[in-house]
Amino acid sequence: MSTDITECIWLNATEICSLDHLVEVSGLGRSDVLDLVEAGVLEPSTHGPDPQQYLFEASCIVTVRTARRLRDDFELDAHGLTLALRLLKRIEGLEAELVSLRARYGGGPPHGDR
Repeated sequence: MSTDITECIWLNATEICSLDHLVEVSGLGRSDVLDLVEAGVLEPSTHGPDPQQYLFEASCIVTVRTARRLRDDFELDAHGLTLALRLLKRIEGLEAELVSLRARYGGGPPHGDR
């Protein structure tokens, strides 16, 4: 018998976290997280000359955990990881837009969801 472990995180839209906290909860190295910032995948809510002073919205926790899983599961390098995260973000945006359009124009779910 196996036991699946699921971890849930309650994300408060107004909470912020530090660079060190992102490193701690993600399993990524500090340089990996900073690479994601440099690539524009993560955007600090506060910028400063010292990355140690960067603060991030709590929603970034989901992004860095996803990044670690993608990196480990698919053995992605920094460029592959950046591409995968950008594509996932784009898909999420398109799905949200689709939901909004369906709500506005009364469209139902796609044929596969009925």
